[in-house]
Amino acid sequence: MALDSTPERPFRPHRVVVLALDGLLPFELGIPHRIFGRPKDARRRPLYEVVTCSVRPPGPVETDADFSIHVAHGPEALATADTVIVPASYELGPVYEEGVLTDDLAAALARVRPGTRLASICTGVYVLAAAGHLDGRPATTHWADAERLQRLFPRVKVDPEVLFIDDGDVLTSAGVAAGIDLCLHMVRRDHGTAVANEIARRTVVPPHRDGGQAQYIERPVPDPQQATTTGARAWALQRLHEPIQLRDLAARESMSVRTFTRRFREEAGVSPGQWLARQRVERARQLLESTDLSVDQVAREAGFGTAQSMRQHLQAALGVTPTAYRRTFRVGSGA
Repeated sequence: MALDSTPERPFRPHRVVVLALDGLLPFELGIPHRIFGRPKDARRRPLYEVVTCSVRPPGPVETDADFSIHVAHGPEALATADTVIVPASYELGPVYEEGVLTDDLAAALARVRPGTRLASICTGVYVLAAAGHLDGRPATTHWADAERLQRLFPRVKVDPEVLFIDDGDVLTSAGVAAGIDLCLHMVRRDHGTAVANEIARRTVVPPHRDGGQAQYIERPVPDPQQATTTGARAWALQRLHEPIQLRDLAARESMSVRTFTRRFREEAGVSPGQWLARQRVERARQLLESTDLSVDQVAREAGFGTAQSMRQHLQAALGVTPTAYRRTFRVGSGA
């Protein structure tokens, strides 16, 4: 029998190019380097190569802090990217004010190859929107900028409550630290849960954050003399696999259903039913990623009762079926 003489395909890490714009936030600029700069394959080869570029030739880029940074690559680096990430900037000028790209920014983005994955952190979404990449598509940004984004780009389907949105080849995140959630999600999508979880542990952040950014919108601080709903939430999290009624939650805090519902919404930003459904979706995600339980078993453990009910909830929350979610996020888990 003839031996297969096909040469081994050369290894090449996935190239992430981060576009540094004047007025950038150093914290957000560092997120892609931290998250994508750590993963390695079984042979200890880096899975990603992270490069920072500017819209100008190599040189200084101003930040919102009392220092500038030296960027070693010009816009030509964008033509080499497998993924382009646009962090936030406080000096987007016409992009932020009028929804129009500056000449140098438009010329830089024109170098991006078709099919390149695009992502934004916080107000970096304005750049993607102004370039037309978000027309007719869902997107998010910092909760404080969501209304403005929607007004400036009415064709974008803005969701102000989520931490990030994955729309296939275009991904957007909410403000600041939500960029960590987004980048971990991309690693998880590319190489599986085990790799992403290891990076999360090394970064000392949770692999998943429950809920959305609505919980961070400013609300009146509850009177310390008043009872809260914290105990009921903790109680429910230990019993997601059981039927939980609103009256059960209210009884845990010795409140009427009406008072509990109002207090719960003030504290959590969503209704008790919405919160409970989110927690069950998160539990289902965890089980689908990390166990070999059947879809029916996962549905029971997460409290959905039936696979059909869980399928409907995951489809509404994540846009995928349980089987598709497991297939996506367990790929490469042994890397």
